[in-house]
Amino acid sequence: MNQVALVGNITDDPELRYTQSGAALASFTVAVSHRSKHNGEWQDVNDGFFRCTAWRSVAENAAHTLKKGMRVFVAGKLVQRSWQDNDGNKRQTVEIQVTHVGPDLQFATAKVAKSTAEGLGSSSDGPSAASSAEEKQTA
Repeated sequence: MNQVALVGNITDDPELRYTQSGAALASFTVAVSHRSKHNGEWQDVNDGFFRCTAWRSVAENAAHTLKKGMRVFVAGKLVQRSWQDNDGNKRQTVEIQVTHVGPDLQFATAKVAKSTAEGLGSSSDGPSAASSAEEKQTA
């Protein structure tokens, strides 16, 4: 089973763009850390920065809701992507393909409003099989 869940802070406002076929794609990074006692003093320990990608209605809702510095809960699956850069070098990355995201209510309150965005209820778990190749090329 490929599932991951993170709680951390968004490092920048989500970047929203659209593929040639019109699918919404939002990208953002979540910084995850914890506090640890070292020599009698509490210290923040950085666990890592995780690149996240959301599709369709989740992408649009995330881009309109989330802001830099917000503490969020992210759930999704790990996806490895490969591509060739402009210099011909093969590159790889592992990112989280987001299925669920929202504010961490341990440290904040939220007012929830039902989305009126077109496409609500459409799949949020990545590109469809029919348009997968096109969206990966244009994203």
